[in-house]
Amino acid sequence: MTGNDRFEARDIARVAVFAGIIAVLGLMGPIPVPGLVPITAQTLGVMLAGTVLGWKRGGAAVAVVFLLAAVGLPVLSGGRGGLGVFLGPASGYLIGWLPAAIVVGLIAHAGARRLVWWRVALGAVIGGIAVIYAFGIPVQAAVTGMSLGDTALTSLAFLPGDIIKAVIATALTMVLYRAYPPAFPASVRRSRRVVQTA
Repeated sequence: MTGNDRFEARDIARVAVFAGIIAVLGLMGPIPVPGLVPITAQTLGVMLAGTVLGWKRGGAAVAVVFLLAAVGLPVLSGGRGGLGVFLGPASGYLIGWLPAAIVVGLIAHAGARRLVWWRVALGAVIGGIAVIYAFGIPVQAAVTGMSLGDTALTSLAFLPGDIIKAVIATALTMVLYRAYPPAFPASVRRSRRVVQTA
């Protein structure tokens, strides 16, 4: 692990805060969609964890949420928790959160350069939408007995809402980047200072 990659003591607090944000977004409860997996706001928190914290810390925040859910705490949408949440039609979408946060962070923080809006947006779309669908659709198809094609078509109902979440995540990240750099890992803060003094 390089010096730029090392967790700082306050990174634990950042991870805890974003795990809390993901859990709080679940308080809104799922929006039921007849015959489909319910829509939740928690994927917005997953996108933000990756765009703000980067791949390691963002992934760690999601892993904390998974751990809390696995031991039975009601941290998922609708107050759900327990090992049963990792089974069923929606479980693939849930499991996809972890690789999603990692991919979002890898793209948004590529090379630990300063954050730019288009890379943050690209990370949110590829990681926060495409990766989650890549995990969710096959699992939903397997559990429900639908074909992959039919399941993918029904999943298009989620796309407008997910695109809105990606836009919100991008906007919030860029506002936070300008207004409160300490929210970001040290490598991003350093690159921002270099740009400002150049």
